[in-house]
Formats: sequence, C-alpha cells, structure tokens
Amino acid sequence: QVQLVESGGGSVQAGESLRLSCAASRYTSSRDRPNCMAWFRQAPGKEREGVASIYSGEGTTNYADAVQGRFTVSQDKAKSTVYLQMNSLKPEDTAMYYCAAAFLPKWRCSATRPRDFGVWGSGTQVTVSS
Repeated sequence: QVQLVESGGGSVQAGESLRLSCAASRYTSSRDRPNCMAWFRQAPGKEREGVASIYSGEGTTNYADAVQGRFTVSQDKAKSTVYLQMNSLKPEDTAMYYCAAAFLPKWRCSATRPRDFGVWGSGTQVTVSS
C-alpha cells in the first residue's frame, strides 16, 4: 500500500511562508499511483478540513476558500512528491497538516472530503504566531 510522509512544518510568524512536502512511496507501478492527492488540516477541537487537492493526470487544483490566493499545491511526478506552498500565513492556519491520497473521479478529488481518502500521512505541525 502507498505510504505518505509529510515534512516541512514548523513555527513561523504571521505573514511568513512554509512549504510542506508529501513523499509517496511503496507503490509497485505507475498504475498504482493514486490520481488524487490532497492536503487537509485539523486544529485542536475542530474537524479535519480540506485545504487543497490536485488531480494528478491533468494537474487540476482546488483550494478551500480560506487559503485561496495564499496556498499553492503542486506535484513533482518524478519524485512522487506533492507540495503545499503556504504564503502570508495567519494564526488561524495553525493546525496539524495531513497529506492524503486516493483514486477518485475528478469531481470527487476537487471536493476534497476527508471521507473519500483512504491513505493518510501522519501529519506535520504548522504553528503561526501573531
């Protein structure tokens, strides 16, 4: 089964940037590579929410309203890695960030719903102070 490992989290001041990485491994062929990769986040006491997704075949991306214009999701297929560039960070962006993968139709990938994803990384903490 595909395994996902996130990295790049940390503590920053409001207005600064971070780039998260999600490296996928343990799939035996390109056909086993999930076609939808997404980033989620979960703050203490809150539900996990979708942040961004990328439909890898076309590179189609989707963003939550709260991060639109500040965050960018991208992929490097050769490295089997997905990135989340986070700019102009705000204290409300503080959360554990998770990478997830699935085989989904394009419309479900764009919906970025946690229940549609079966493979998850262990998360990386992002803390933004004011």
